[in-house]
Amino acid sequence: ISTSALMEQLRLKYQQRPWTETLKLVYFCMDNPLRRPATDAPDGPLLSCMEKMERTLNVKSMFSVVNALESLSRQKRLNVHVSPSGTACYIASMMFYLEVHLETDGSVMDVKLAHFGEAPVQLSLFVRMKNYDAFGEILEDLSNMYQIPGNSEMKAKGHLALQALEKDLYSMSLLNRTQDVNRVTEILHGKVGHLVPRTGGTPLNIEFYISPYQVLEAELNHGSQACGTRTVVTIEGTDTLHRLPLSPLIVDPQSGEDGNPAFLQLTDELTLDLPAVFVLKFHQPVPMSSSSIGEIQRLTEIQLSGLELAPLYELIVQSALKEKCSEDLPTNDSCFLVSLPDCPKHCYFVDKGSEKSDLMGALVSKIPFSHPKCVPGVIEILRQQVAYNTLISSCVSDKHRNEDDSELLYFEVVPHKNTSFCVFFLHPVKENLACVVIDVVTSREVQCCLHLNPQDPTLNSSDDFIARAMKR
Repeated sequence: ISTSALMEQLRLKYQQRPWTETLKLVYFCMDNPLRRPATDAPDGPLLSCMEKMERTLNVKSMFSVVNALESLSRQKRLNVHVSPSGTACYIASMMFYLEVHLETDGSVMDVKLAHFGEAPVQLSLFVRMKNYDAFGEILEDLSNMYQIPGNSEMKAKGHLALQALEKDLYSMSLLNRTQDVNRVTEILHGKVGHLVPRTGGTPLNIEFYISPYQVLEAELNHGSQACGTRTVVTIEGTDTLHRLPLSPLIVDPQSGEDGNPAFLQLTDELTLDLPAVFVLKFHQPVPMSSSSIGEIQRLTEIQLSGLELAPLYELIVQSALKEKCSEDLPTNDSCFLVSLPDCPKHCYFVDKGSEKSDLMGALVSKIPFSHPKCVPGVIEILRQQVAYNTLISSCVSDKHRNEDDSELLYFEVVPHKNTSFCVFFLHPVKENLACVVIDVVTSREVQCCLHLNPQDPTLNSSDDFIARAMKR
């Protein structure tokens, strides 16, 4: 075949396609074959050490920046191509590509991201600040977004489904929302919490709970912003097919009953069976009771797999110690000292239960679902569980009782039911025990009930007062 005939065939083949898609294909074909990541090579440790030295020295030359981008891309198993002038770096996979344009001094001029079949969009990424670790996380998140079995068309459908979900979640976030609503109110009361939209490879973020202490701390420290409990929304490949919507299902957020949006019916035109599922993923696993896990599974109609049951309080204590302690501490302790301002030290004994305990739970890292209508209910269950965990965690610290500790106030924390627990303490006047039963009805409602020996004098604390103090 002659050159002119070949060019004519190519022209006819691609004349109906947008230029951006053709440009993406050219970049992809220009790239080298996928190489093994440096960590698999014998000299991997040496290369890793050199990269860390380069980042620490914060080199500014264009050559060094390009080298860092190339190395980082190959570690993430992505193709990379550098333009002949060395001022542009193209990072690509089958489903997306990134353009990074550089000045001759190594500073970043422009960063663009294009998904499969979409026009490139400009990004303000961490690479501008030479934060390669954060940029590497973005590359990894972008790659993970397309980890769906099947060809490129199937992967593109998965991305389309994720976009549809994000639009529905945004619509739900606007329900009953006033213009002057603040972030904390949105976190605690919003239909789906406080949403931070997806930007580049960073998934959509939902902040759904913040403790009263965190709010108070932020108010006292002007200029600071308390960071609540978050989850990210993404899509993952599965071994089984799930029917996922390919377009938004909410037409009018205000058209439903009881303050809930009305969703379109799942027709063949709006949905597709994909080997994928939406997931809410947590940065750190959340201890959840078996009852909460069961509620979520009934709501989503999808089982949470890979869970290992253990006494719930043991999981809460372990998670609290991991969060509060900078170094590894033994997690078999059950006695903790907690200091409060203008108050004697408290010593809490936490009954963590046993393998035969009625209150069991598991560490949950992600929650799969297939329909946006599940999200508000799941968020509410998560809020209640995290509020419960926060109260138990407040009795945990890295300080332990010493032999010379005096004037301690002793308390014992004991599980009661799925959403409640008991705190036992010595009556201030008599030698009998008193008990407060604390029930976390919802993340916004805590009920308390004080129980005393009938022969003991009453305490100057009503149940309502204890509940209000508990919320603060």
